[in-house]
Amino acid sequence: MAEARFDVDLTGRLAIVTGASRGRGIGAAICRALAAQGADVLFTHWRAYDRTQPHGGDEDGPVALEAELRGIGARAVGVEADLARAETPARVLDAAERLGPPVILVNNAAHSTQEGYETLDAASLDAHHAVNVRATALLSVEFARRVAARPGGSNGRAGRIINLSSGQGQGPMPGELAYVASKGAVEALTRSLAAGVAPLGITVNAINPGPTDTGWMTDELKAALLPRMGLGRLGQPEDAARLVVFLASDAGAWITGQVIHSEGGFLRG
Repeated sequence: MAEARFDVDLTGRLAIVTGASRGRGIGAAICRALAAQGADVLFTHWRAYDRTQPHGGDEDGPVALEAELRGIGARAVGVEADLARAETPARVLDAAERLGPPVILVNNAAHSTQEGYETLDAASLDAHHAVNVRATALLSVEFARRVAARPGGSNGRAGRIINLSSGQGQGPMPGELAYVASKGAVEALTRSLAAGVAPLGITVNAINPGPTDTGWMTDELKAALLPRMGLGRLGQPEDAARLVVFLASDAGAWITGQVIHSEGGFLRG
């Protein structure tokens, strides 16, 4: 019987992480965690979208993150990328390949607005679909095609696609109709794509990180959520990042087609 190994060393592997605009965000935490395990990182950001959010943008975040990752020892490049444009996924992969063959793809970028039945319209549905579904799908299939085209596939390295989902399948999220519809599509894509690319040695999984404090929560919302957190605290970006590292590493090689609800015991009511 082969000896069990739990190796999360990612030295020499190149990762693409989308949506790492904010220093306190999940995307930035994922970049740091991957780099800490030896991975090189190309990350995307889109300040124009961040500026429209109620909690504001982080104008210096991408530059600071790139410098921080290089300080860890990683080769790191930040790319301004509007994932709402159909041609952007291929451009992101082209940029990554200037560093080497990417073997890890983390689809973290998301478009999100608060809209219930009272205000939902076609433009909002299209905006959510373009970033959350179409860009995730195009990045994922192009990543898989390029792995398949390489001599030796992923060259014996982990071929990993990790999508970020939400809690829409666990219970209602009132007032976020377009967002939950798009994230439900991401979960469906995860399961079927996993079956299609398994012969290439690529795993595909999704993570629902639960209520995570990345700076967008009001004090009132935190107070309402905290009593419902089974482990007694809100999620932190590093919680999701640790799970991404596990799935990206050799330790996660036997897991594919799964939606992992990493919510800290969040109780819906």
